[in-house]
Amino acid sequence: MVLDGINRIYEPEPIKVPRFEEDAGFYANAKSSVVMSRIRAKNSKAEVMLRKALWNYGYRYRLYSDKLIGKPDIIFPKFKVVVFVDGDFWHGFDWENKKEKIKTNKAFWVPKIERNMQRDMTVTQTLLRQGWTVIRFWEHEIKKSLEGCVGEVLMKLKNQETDIG
Repeated sequence: MVLDGINRIYEPEPIKVPRFEEDAGFYANAKSSVVMSRIRAKNSKAEVMLRKALWNYGYRYRLYSDKLIGKPDIIFPKFKVVVFVDGDFWHGFDWENKKEKIKTNKAFWVPKIERNMQRDMTVTQTLLRQGWTVIRFWEHEIKKSLEGCVGEVLMKLKNQETDIG
């Protein structure tokens, strides 16, 4: 997203992702298919860890609202705060180094991940314009430093509490 001199917003052209089909030259072996079938879009380990910790601090939240763009993982409607837990691979953590390591179906995976990254930026900017506070964590951050991530969310919630109250 880019602002011009008159503060109009121009969205970049969405990256085109080819369909993952054998006709298009893409393939998956049986082992890869099993691994990929186990990947969840909701309730990942990192997400559940963060939710349980926030619940233990007494904060109540909503999950995956269709009413908000991007379907945030955790929503605090009272405080207008949303939290996304981004998978390291799917959302492009350290992408410049990682994309060079993709060996199989690179013509599919590179545009796929880059489109996810582009969508994440658009979702974040849209929510910010709508007055939401947006927090994004990488899954490895939560697994490595759960208390630090919880602390960041609690700080934002407390800031919003004082703004509301």
